[in-house]
Amino acid sequence: MEWTEIMGHIGALLSSITFIPQVLQAWKTKSVGDLSMNMLLIVITSTVVWLIYAISLNLLPVIIANSIIFVLSALLIYFKLTFKVEPKK
Repeated sequence: MEWTEIMGHIGALLSSITFIPQVLQAWKTKSVGDLSMNMLLIVITSTVVWLIYAISLNLLPVIIANSIIFVLSALLIYFKLTFKVEPKK
């Protein structure tokens, strides 16, 4: 494996885990009021575009990263739609 491929896999790993703390926090607190639905929709849309691109070029690190990001973003959208938003005090 060449160093560029290794860097691709490291970048994919780091990109993939960026949403994990937010998903865990939302799950634990059942609080998503401060999450922007617009941001989540942009992220999930860009992830789909990246997946189409990566699949067409067979770029495994990009496919893996964006698949994970898609699932985590979809979870946050699900949380946003199902968790009650408490009024701010």
